[in-house]
Parts: sequence; structure tokens; C-alpha cells
Amino acid sequence: MPPELHFDPAQLNFNRVLAGRREIERVNPQRFEMEQLTAIVHMDTEQNLIAGYKEVTAEEFWVRGHMPDYPLMPGVLMCEAAAQLCSYYIMANGLMQGDFLGFGGMENVRFRGPVRPGDRLVLIGKGVKMHRRQCIFNVQGFVGSTMVFHADIIGVPLVRLSRTEGA
Repeated sequence: MPPELHFDPAQLNFNRVLAGRREIERVNPQRFEMEQLTAIVHMDTEQNLIAGYKEVTAEEFWVRGHMPDYPLMPGVLMCEAAAQLCSYYIMANGLMQGDFLGFGGMENVRFRGPVRPGDRLVLIGKGVKMHRRQCIFNVQGFVGSTMVFHADIIGVPLVRLSRTEGA
């Protein structure tokens, strides 16, 4: 049985984009094939709630090989998209110190349905723990009204090392 909804995805206004790719790039460090968010469409800082989406296209790097003639978005990329959603929320709102939010782990992950090229993967995240050294978001992913996955995403603040520090 799927968990209770944090927010009904049917109530989201996809025409009201709060942050598009360029605004997301100003906050999140991922580039090229690893950019897994198309837009942010809802943010509620009182409830620690954020919603965004990933337009899944036939040009995704994984389409050719996962699975040939029946492409399915890898679950790990659904989770990466969810982590990027959470990172945007934390960093855009200045809730943690550091250069960016790192993917610290996942718990309670369940995949409930496929995501294919042509789908819009809608992500809704609710912050359930906010601490200066770690945050946990419960994220739910949807295609249409169908919940296709849910997970607890753990984020940790990271600081970039200069080339001389890391050598």
C-alpha cells in the first residue's frame, strides 16, 4: 500500500514555474547528463514542502541501454532527481552551511511503477528532519496520479576542497 500523500500532485500548477533549469543550476552543481530536474513548481517553507519535475525524454543517456526496445528510467536516477529536489530546497533557503548538499544516503526506498521516455516524473519532498549536519526528506514520485516510488533521502552539507587541499 502506498504511503499517504504529502501533497496531491493534481493540485500542482505546472504553468507557475518558480525555478527553471537556469535557476536550478545557480543552486545545484550537477551538469550535463546528471541534471535530473527540469523545474520547481511549489515551495512551502512553513511545511518544508517542495515539488518539481523531470521531463523524461527519448534523448536521456540511459534510454539506449536500459532496457533496449523497452526503456525504463533507472530507479537510481529517480532517487538522484529526488536528491536534487531536496538539495535545491535546502540550499535555496540557506538552511545548511556548505557549498552544496551531498547525497548522504537513502532509506525505505520502494519502486511502484515504471517511468518511461515521454513521462513527466513529478517529485514532492517533505523535510522531516532539519539539522545543521544532516537533513532527511521523504520524497514521493509520480507519473500522472500514480505514485511510482517513494524514499527517505538523506542530505549532508559538503564543502569543495581547492585543488591544493585535495592533493
